This record gives sequence, structure tokens and C-alpha cells, in this order.
Amino acid sequence: MKIASWNVNSINARLPNVLAWLKEQSPDIVLLQELKCTDDNFPLMDLQSAGYQAAVHGQKTYNGVAILSRHPIRDIVTGLPGAADDTQARYIEATIAGLRVASIYLPNGNPVESEKYPYKLQWFDRLIAHAKTLLASEQPIVLGGDYNVIPEPRDCHDPRAWAEDALFRLESRQKLRGLLHLGFTDAFRSVNDHDHQYTFWDYQAGAWQKDNGIRIDHLLLSPQAADKLNDCFIDKTPRGLEKASDHTPIVLTFK
Repeated sequence: MKIASWNVNSINARLPNVLAWLKEQSPDIVLLQELKCTDDNFPLMDLQSAGYQAAVHGQKTYNGVAILSRHPIRDIVTGLPGAADDTQARYIEATIAGLRVASIYLPNGNPVESEKYPYKLQWFDRLIAHAKTLLASEQPIVLGGDYNVIPEPRDCHDPRAWAEDALFRLESRQKLRGLLHLGFTDAFRSVNDHDHQYTFWDYQAGAWQKDNGIRIDHLLLSPQAADKLNDCFIDKTPRGLEKASDHTPIVLTFK
């Protein structure tokens, strides 16, 4: 089984690239983030024609997450538990082929002096609390998405430049480590120890051409899922296409 996560930065703007990638890679499950469209504007028919069912939690202009699957999608949950008044579409969860999977678009948190940074940390606390309940089920779990957190200095082209950014501040990294300490495995790091491996390159200042990137898209596995892991890799090809998302897919395969 092949599972991917990809922040597409507008599904409708990137649809030709997404469809081409699905045809080439044939993943079983794809976790999408930053759809930037409502449910009724999601290109469901195009994706069904490509062989995928979809569960969607959209929002006009901002955010939005989805799960694509070649297999039936069951027991769908939209919205991260813990704050009934939070209307931002950043979380969707479902069961597929015996796996519990979630597509996550964690808040960016910038500027840190604004209310956005406390919201990011509070959202992370809710994710950790919910992850504990998922682990208690002892089922294989994949929490994939754009976490907007650079885990370590080696996951960034210039740690000093990012030192006070919400993506790299100590509190953000501590929250991610807290999630891992529950028993989740960073799929990419469990099979790849190379430095300077990135999933995001800004559109500005020639970041893609200079390979000035950061690794902020992660696939986290429960122990039951980690036992099945065969490989995990970053597919940089879509980032080099015309009208590309600023993120590229991260992909895992199970034994």
C-alpha cells in the first residue's frame, strides 16, 4: 500500500498536476491540505474519473483538507475535537482498508506576536490529546499532513534565518516532539538520515532553484503502522512543474 501527503496550495489551481501525479504514482491513499475551496467546489468528478473516492472538509479561500482513496472510506470525522467554536477546516479523519488515517493542516502561527501563534500551540495541544485517544484503539494510524513545524536544524536550509519563525520556534518543535513521544514514528526519519531533505520551497527569492527549502510535511505512524513501514520518500518532481504548489508530496509504502 502506498500513502501520500501533499499540500496542494489550491486543488483547483493545481488539478492538472495532481491528476498527472496520481496517474504516474498510483497511490492508494492521498492526504491533501490547503484545498482553498468549499466542498461543493471540490473537483470530485475529475478525481473519481481518476479512480479515487474522496472525503472533503473544505473552506472558502483558506485551509481545507481531504482524503483520497482507491478503497472505501468509512467513519469520517471532520474537524479536530476539543473546540466546538473552531471553524477552520484543518482536520479530517477516516478508516480505510484497516487503517485510521488523518489529513492535517496545522496552523502556521506567524506572526508570532499575534493571536495566530497561541492558536497554533493550542491547536497542537488538541491534536496531542486526540492522538492519545487514537493510540488507545491500538489500530494502525497514519497522521499525515502539513504540520508547519521544522523538526530539527538539519531540516532547514538556514536555521538562523528561521530561528524566530513560528515554524521553528522552540515551543513549536516541543509540541511536535510531544506528539512523537506518545509513541508515533516520523516515517521519513525512520528510513532516511540524510540532512537537507525538504518538502517546501517558497515561491520567493529563487528558493526552489537554490534548494532553499524546509521539511514541514510529515507522516507520523502509530506503533502498529510503523511495524508495516517499508519506505518513505519525498517526491520532488511535482515542485519543478509549471504552476506548482510550493509543497511537494511525501510518500510512504507499507510492506
